[in-house]
Amino acid sequence: QVQLVESGGALVQAGGSLRLSCAASGRTFSSYAMGWFRQAPGKEREFVAAISRNGFITDYADSVKGRFTISRDNAKNTVYLQMSGLKPDDTAVYYCAASRRDSQYRTVRYLKDYDYWGQGTQVTVSS
Repeated sequence: QVQLVESGGALVQAGGSLRLSCAASGRTFSSYAMGWFRQAPGKEREFVAAISRNGFITDYADSVKGRFTISRDNAKNTVYLQMSGLKPDDTAVYYCAASRRDSQYRTVRYLKDYDYWGQGTQVTVSS
């Protein structure tokens, strides 16, 4: 069992930056590939970014590539999402998720492949 708690969401102006954090419970954090997803009002939850167990491999949605950076600190059981160049379209509840994987180099892009989810943190970007 893994419990995930996101933090760092806020109201920010367009063009600004935020860093989201997701703290995981337990001693097996490094066994999980991690991901960030987001859900805007009236829309489906969508993939944002993913990172492999060892942090060497990352993957991004086209809409955030070049603006967002995912990273992890396995010693701190934490995954981060650094967001810059924020746009009003980035407004959403952001969720982190954990996917148990054997490979240290695999990233996971699809919701159905994630085993655990956090409760979400609100990011609002004003124009």
